[in-house]
Amino acid sequence: MISRTDIVVPAEQEGTTAVVKTWLRKIGDRVALNDPVVEIETDKVAVEIASPADGVLSEILLDIDAEVQPGTVLGRISNSVGVTSSSSPPEQVPPGIRRLLAEHGLDADSVPNAGPRLTREDIQAEIERRQAKPQRPGATRIPHDSIRKRIAGHLAQSVRTAPHVTSVFEADFTAIIAHRNEHKAAFVRNGANLTFTAYFIAAAAAAMKAAPAVNGRWFEDYVEIYDDINIGVGTALGEKGLIVPVIQQAQILSLLEIAKNLTQLTAKARDGKLAPADVQNGTFSISNHGVSGSLIAAPIIINQPQSAILGVGKLEKRAVVRDDQVEICPMAYVSLTIDHRVIDAFQTNAWLTSFVATLADYQ
Repeated sequence: MISRTDIVVPAEQEGTTAVVKTWLRKIGDRVALNDPVVEIETDKVAVEIASPADGVLSEILLDIDAEVQPGTVLGRISNSVGVTSSSSPPEQVPPGIRRLLAEHGLDADSVPNAGPRLTREDIQAEIERRQAKPQRPGATRIPHDSIRKRIAGHLAQSVRTAPHVTSVFEADFTAIIAHRNEHKAAFVRNGANLTFTAYFIAAAAAAMKAAPAVNGRWFEDYVEIYDDINIGVGTALGEKGLIVPVIQQAQILSLLEIAKNLTQLTAKARDGKLAPADVQNGTFSISNHGVSGSLIAAPIIINQPQSAILGVGKLEKRAVVRDDQVEICPMAYVSLTIDHRVIDAFQTNAWLTSFVATLADYQ
């Protein structure tokens, strides 16, 4: 008797949508419990889904790029005495792939594939190549990959959803530079890279006391303000865009704990090893765009469904007038872009006032 076990999308996922990124096994392959079988991807993270049982991958129900929701059945594992990967010829091309090829009069052997198996992306790229107008001389076409498309959709949806307003202050880094110089070596001995971003997280958490709504979310009938301050930090992934790992409960963490968590998450992000829990439950975000030379970026698109995002510009020495005296100080522009449905100008300015004061007086 053959028993079948469903391969199901996990109940929790972080991101606006999820799609099937790639099948790691083909129909007929034998798998063991907890072997990776399929990978799904959102605009925030890629997740491998493991086999729920020992057996043979007998069904693939959704093709590459198919949208999925928590609880969606992706495929099935069959198990019975005598079932082996060679008991019947494996289906090398899922039905949806065959259908797409047939609809466009293509043969699987005529479509170049980038990976070990033909995907919908490969077919779509070939369709577009054949249908496209001649390429403009002197131009290079770079097809969108799946994560770039979903990031674009997420950003466009945020702009459509929230009225964005940005306020800009200046921050003096003199105090945190001195503190960092004094403590950086000790932090390294404790397994933490003491970056300016750690100070931004600590100061952002402190500023929430001045304007709690910044750590809130809009609903049609109410605004929800959260006790936990979970701060996401935009981490660049080169040409692949960026991802936003989250420092959970920043309000109860010391600077050392923040720096340790940030060091670990940044390394995982750049190695492509973030787990879903690493990008979930963010209530506020930071974009440290100044590391690439930008002085001011406005508006920085809010990471929905959050209500605000902090931008930190390039650090540079500037002439500052204090008590009628000109001083040369390390300064940066900092901005807070807010969802104006949730946060008003006085709250925005109160938050920024507290944020820059915390940096200026850091001890």
